[in-house]
Amino acid sequence: MSDRLASDADDVTSHRARLARSGGTRLPCLRIPEEAALSAGEEIRLVLDGDQRHATVTSDSKGLLVGGAYDDRKRMREAGAGGDAENRLVEWAREHDRGPGDPVDLDEIDPGYLYGLRVPGERAVYTVTKRPDKGLQDIADSLYDE
Repeated sequence: MSDRLASDADDVTSHRARLARSGGTRLPCLRIPEEAALSAGEEIRLVLDGDQRHATVTSDSKGLLVGGAYDDRKRMREAGAGGDAENRLVEWAREHDRGPGDPVDLDEIDPGYLYGLRVPGERAVYTVTKRPDKGLQDIADSLYDE
C-alpha cells in the first residue's frame, strides 16, 4: 500500500536547486544542493509530474548532479553506458519552460531514495512507495550484471 504526501507536508524537506548544463551539451541536468541527503553513486527515484523515474547521482568539480531520469533501472543504466533511452528530466524541463540556471524545488520525500522535482511555488502530491527489499534488489542486480 502506498501513501500520498504533499510537497508542503511537515514530513517533506524542500531544497532550492538549479538546473545546469550537462557537460558540453545544452541539455539540462539537476544540480543537487549541498544540504540534500545524497552522495555520488546513489540510485534514486525522482518524481516528475507524478511519475517515478530512476536516476543516478553523479558528481563533477561543482558538486552533485543528476544528468537524467529514466523510466526504469535498465534504461537508466543503458543511458549511462551511452544508450539512447528517453531522458525524462530533459522532457520535464522543456514542458515547464525550465533551462540551465533556472531554479527548481527538490523535495526530499524519503531521504536517500525518493525525491520530487517541481517548479518553485507549485504544489505537488507524491505517491510514497516502499523501498525495494534489499535481498531482492541484490538478486536483480546480479542478474543485470550477468
